[in-house]
Amino acid sequence: MFLYQEDSGFLFNSDAHFLYHFISTLRPKGTLLDIGTGCGILGLLCARDFPVNVTLLDKQSHHTALAKENARVNRIEATVICDDFLTHDFHEKFDTVVSNPPYYHAGADRSATTSVALSKSAEHLPFDALVAKINRIIKPRGSFYFCYDAKQLPMLMHTLHEHKFTVCDIRFVHGTAEKPAQLVLIHAQKGSRSLCTTHPPLLHFVDGKESDEVKSIYQKTRTYSIKCKIS
Repeated sequence: MFLYQEDSGFLFNSDAHFLYHFISTLRPKGTLLDIGTGCGILGLLCARDFPVNVTLLDKQSHHTALAKENARVNRIEATVICDDFLTHDFHEKFDTVVSNPPYYHAGADRSATTSVALSKSAEHLPFDALVAKINRIIKPRGSFYFCYDAKQLPMLMHTLHEHKFTVCDIRFVHGTAEKPAQLVLIHAQKGSRSLCTTHPPLLHFVDGKESDEVKSIYQKTRTYSIKCKIS
C-alpha cells in the first residue's frame, strides 16, 4: 500500500502497524470508523484486508486530503470526513471503531508545530470525551480498538467501564523484554460480558534487532511511505 504523508507534519509510526496487526487477529467486519485517521493508514489497511465499509475522519483538512488521495491511489472505497469527532453529527451507528488517538499527557514534551501537537497531545481529544462519544455512535456489542500509553492503563480501564465497555482483549508492547511496557493495545466491546484475554507481549527489539514478529507485521502491512508537500 502506497501512502502519501506530509513531509513536515505528523508521520505514522510503529504504533499504527502494531495496532493494525492486533485488530487483524480479531478480524473486523461491517461498518468501520477510523477516528483521527491522519493519512488514513489504519482504516485503509482494514478496508484492504477485511470486509468493512470504512469511514475516515480527521479534523485537519490536510490530513483528510491525504486520506482521500491514499484511498484513490490504492483503489479503496472510503468515506472521508473533515470534522471534529466530538462535535460531528453522525447519521449512522458503526459496528467497529478504531483509533490511534493522541495520548501524550499533560507535561509531556509537545511539538512546536500546531498540526503535530493536535495529533499527539491528549488535551485535543480527551479519552473520557472520546469514549463517551463512541458509546453514542457504536452499535450494541460493537468493537472499539485503540492503542494508548501503557502507563495510563488505570485511567483507561476506569473510563471504559464507566461508559459500559468491557475490555475483551489486551496486549502490551515492550521496547525490549527488560523494559516496562510503553504501549497497550485494547479491544473493548460495548455491553459485552466476555472475560478478558491478555495476549502475550509484543517485543519490539530482541538482541538489538527488530524481533521476528515485528518484521512479520511490517511484511503483512506492506506500506510504502511517500513524503510530499501539501499546498
